Amino acid sequence: MFRAIADVLRQIGGAVATVVTLPFRALARLFGGASSAGHGRRA
Repeated sequence: MFRAIADVLRQIGGAVATVVTLPFRALARLFGGASSAGHGRRA
């Protein structure tokens, strides 16, 4: 019983973490690409 509840909570937590981190990953990709391109131009 407790194991089933723990599994459900784990799945919910994973989904929430994915949704929360997606925008930050997109921002990191944008800024990371822009900064790396900028470094590439300077070199």
